[in-house]
Order: sequence, then C-alpha cells, then structure tokens
Amino acid sequence: MTIFSRIIAGEIPCHRVYEDEHVLAFLDIGPLSDGHLLVIPKEAKAQIHELSDESAAAIGRVLPRLARAVMQATGATAYNILQNNGAMAHQAVMHVHFHIIPRIGTSGLGVGWNAGKLEGARAADLVSRMKGALG
Repeated sequence: MTIFSRIIAGEIPCHRVYEDEHVLAFLDIGPLSDGHLLVIPKEAKAQIHELSDESAAAIGRVLPRLARAVMQATGATAYNILQNNGAMAHQAVMHVHFHIIPRIGTSGLGVGWNAGKLEGARAADLVSRMKGALG
C-alpha cells in the first residue's frame, strides 16, 4: 500500500482540490512552485501502462480542467505536466500520478533535455515494432 492509497482511503489527510469516482487531485506537500498539484487515479497501479482504459480516460478528461484551475488560481501562464514510470525514471511513489507544476518566475520544474538524432532506418524499425505491439 502506497501513501497515495492511504490518502485515497482517508487515512492520511490532504488538501483536496478535485475528486470524482476515478480521480483525486490534491496539493503536493513538497511543491516545486505555488499551486503544484498531484493528480492520481483511484485505481492502484504503479505505472501508466498498467491502468485500465477507464482510469486513463478519467484522468485525461480532468487534466485540462485542473491545469486551467491551477493557472487561474496562481496567475501562472506556463506549466509542466509530469508523469514518471519506474524508479529509473525518477518515480518515487509507485502509484500512477501526474504533477501539474506551474512555472512562476524561476520556480517550477527545471528540465534538461539531451536531444539525440533520429535516423530514418531506426525510425522505420521503431514504427514497425510499435505498430506491431498495438495490434
């Protein structure tokens, strides 16, 4: 059981911003900026590829609305939505969660981007394999 499961169960308090049958959104207690919001499915899965279509769709429906609320409440004009999968990808709580992180001045998420180059043959191979995996 993760801390998020305990929050959903009401065992640990949180600053709830939004809740429905499938999704809970609350303020992060270690915010990167004012208004940093966590959005979690009530379905207890560690990584996004494990979620049911219903839970994934429910999160997808509310993320834009929650982002608008964060922007309006904080005055931010820019924000990041971050979602990590697995410890190697910096996931600390093994329950799917999205961060909505407003960028306010210098506060918010700092991102380093070490871009590579996509070669045509590699792209064709990846596209073929991914389409095969999709069925």
